[in-house]
Amino acid sequence: MMTDARDAHPEFAVVRLCEGFSLSRSSFYGYTSDENTDPDDELATEIETIIEEFVGYGYRRITRELARRKKKVNHKRVLRVMRERGLTHRKKPRKTITTDSGHAHQRYPNLLAVTHVLRPDQVWQADLSYVLVTGGFVYVACVLDSFTREIVGWALSERLTAEVTLEALDNALIARCPSPGLIHHSDQGVQYACTAYTEVLKAAGIMSSMSRTGNPYDNARMESFFKTLKVEEVNLQEYADLDEAREGIGAFITLYNERRLHSSLGYVPPAEFAAQYHQAQM
Repeated sequence: MMTDARDAHPEFAVVRLCEGFSLSRSSFYGYTSDENTDPDDELATEIETIIEEFVGYGYRRITRELARRKKKVNHKRVLRVMRERGLTHRKKPRKTITTDSGHAHQRYPNLLAVTHVLRPDQVWQADLSYVLVTGGFVYVACVLDSFTREIVGWALSERLTAEVTLEALDNALIARCPSPGLIHHSDQGVQYACTAYTEVLKAAGIMSSMSRTGNPYDNARMESFFKTLKVEEVNLQEYADLDEAREGIGAFITLYNERRLHSSLGYVPPAEFAAQYHQAQM
């Protein structure tokens, strides 16, 4: 407790802290000078345990996860311990281009910009990205529910074609069976604008929506997910091939949906947020 207070209020003199905790200065200095006990050791162990399970968590999510585990710790202390113990490292990614908007297919207006998302399966956002494997890249396509932030469909392929985006869409349709009227938002890439893809959307009663050219902010929630996927899974691995990448990414998506805390959802996992919504509708 005294350690938390010092981290939260470094501007306070020791004498004021002692008065606040009804502790004598001799007791305080005896506590802080104990060479055989580091008060941060137990916390560091807890943080390392969380990072092993949720690779890439920052100090804010770790603080929230500690609270869910009934361990209330000041976020400033968590950050300090992570810095001191070298637990804030991030690996830098390699990049490649996945969006090809130089095509003659129809482009659709940005419906997402004028839509207030209020429920699950009202808006899906889709995108694809690259994944480094030994000898090259494979490509992952995902469909995200804009309200719950759940990944409702995904697919992985060695080829950057509409086949991978169609597989992700098919998986989402099978998993959710949405009612007609759902909005599907993507960039203007050929994999989403091609006839094969848009015909599937039309057949399911889904309305197409597209970002402005070269504006990733129009699909920000999908971009945010891919950043998380890269930082917390892909960039920390060295996949040998497609199968190994599929196994790792699949495990991460399950973790992301069911257990990873999401800051925009009040620090609960997407599936838990969805369950809370459906419970409230009963």
